[in-house]
Amino acid sequence: MRLPKPQMLQQPQQRKALLRAKAGEVAESGFVALDRRLPATFMGRQLLRKAFPDHWSFLLGEIALYSFVVLVLTGVYLTLFFDPSMTEAAYHGAYAPLRGLRMTQAYSSTLDISFDVRGGLLMRQVHHWAALLFIAAIGVHMLRIFFTGAFRRPREVNWIVGVTLFLLGLLEGFCGYSLPDDLLSGTGLRTADTIISSLPLVGTYLSFFVFRGQFPGHALIPRLYIVHVLLVPGLLVVLVTAHLFLIVYLKHTQWSTPGRTNRNVVGKPMFPQFTTKSSGFFFMVFGVLGALGALAQINPIWAYGPYRADQVTTDAQPDWYVGFLEGALRLMPPAETNVAGHTFMWNVLLPAVVLPGVLFLLLFTYPFFEKWVSNERSEHHLCDRPRDRPTRTGFGVAAIVCYGVLLLAGGNDVIAYTFRISVNGLTWVLRVAVIVAPLIAFFITKRICLALQARDRELLTEGKETGLIRQEIYGKFLENNRPLPADDRYRILVRDIPKPLRAKGEASRAARLRSTLSSWYYRDRVEMPITTEQRAQIAARTAPPELEASE
Repeated sequence: MRLPKPQMLQQPQQRKALLRAKAGEVAESGFVALDRRLPATFMGRQLLRKAFPDHWSFLLGEIALYSFVVLVLTGVYLTLFFDPSMTEAAYHGAYAPLRGLRMTQAYSSTLDISFDVRGGLLMRQVHHWAALLFIAAIGVHMLRIFFTGAFRRPREVNWIVGVTLFLLGLLEGFCGYSLPDDLLSGTGLRTADTIISSLPLVGTYLSFFVFRGQFPGHALIPRLYIVHVLLVPGLLVVLVTAHLFLIVYLKHTQWSTPGRTNRNVVGKPMFPQFTTKSSGFFFMVFGVLGALGALAQINPIWAYGPYRADQVTTDAQPDWYVGFLEGALRLMPPAETNVAGHTFMWNVLLPAVVLPGVLFLLLFTYPFFEKWVSNERSEHHLCDRPRDRPTRTGFGVAAIVCYGVLLLAGGNDVIAYTFRISVNGLTWVLRVAVIVAPLIAFFITKRICLALQARDRELLTEGKETGLIRQEIYGKFLENNRPLPADDRYRILVRDIPKPLRAKGEASRAARLRSTLSSWYYRDRVEMPITTEQRAQIAARTAPPELEASE
């Protein structure tokens, strides 16, 4: 057998080495050219040095981000086949029960996507599940930020960006939900028309402008399509980018554990730890949404039929994120006022316009309200334990309970039919519950937080139970307790709770009001047993970063 010559063995290896060296030169020259025009080196160094948190609660924001990526990918695919026209024609597609029925091109193309386009139904359902997950992840992420106080200085602007993202997510979800022009989504549009018309003085004019005539008109679906695929997604991309930039610039908050203070940031570097973990988490989110789209049916529009303005059905509820508006409309008693020929429909205006307006006004302004009440001007980078802020935690739980009652009210007809009870009786029970239940939840939550603080004090003074009992020589039984671990003691002791403000002398009404609110907000607490030395150490760990520069 003839052996190959040495140069024949070296040629492929030399060729690979030359190609590798050439690729390196091209990459280096391209990066140099890019760095001359853009701050690539600076931004790359800052991004690679970014410390990312490793606590599970910080993954909620990543779920929202990755579900938004899935929304964009599936939405681009659906856009290729959807026709937003409201021109009516007879249906001759694959779904036999609806053949020959007149319907809009929007509804017909949605049926075609579901039954004729390869993978269309899967993409529709993944898109819908991703939309629900996107809004849910934003909502739960905002709750995490609220309960831990991560909205305080210097992150007030990022909180406002997050609330705006949530508001735009609601608008985007409603627009996409309405595009198929089926009977269920058309009923929602009829409700939207009623809400718009309830606005005093300008309601009817605004309704004619939106629908380009009387409801349902022939222009709404194309307009919603533009809003859904162009306007709101563009704003979402801009705000998500701004949100991520602010997170990188301001750094993340962190839980109070040894080594973590108000002056440093501890976490995993972006590469390779965070990049590897985050990539795997993205594929997990994508896989779960793919499994839901393949196995869990959602929004079967063929079961509802095309929208007709003279038809409506029971069991017609919107997606959960606007279900509280449906519930508020159902709970509000009928009330109208006629002033100078103008009718004020309070039964629509108050629950569907004033209620969400007040809700988002409170969300936008809450960081500034708490800053005003506490007079805190320094930066905060340590997360609050919810038990250490009982009033704020009580407010959050009360809001969740109120939302839950309104969501139940949005399905009062289904609940009454399922349990064979009176719809009117159930409505009155929910009317009382929407006022009483949040108050009860607030006081119970506040007492639980104070009880947990008292439990922390007991653990600090008596230690942790071991489950063992010893007997003295005189017959007395004693429990065997062990001191708390250092991590637990650090988490309990290192906390920053402001003292209530007190008005001095002849203060103004605003100052007295501020003092009263501050006292009500922060007077209830359980003081921990600490020495003077420990108090000084806690003050050093919770001191704001700006003091470090002055020292």
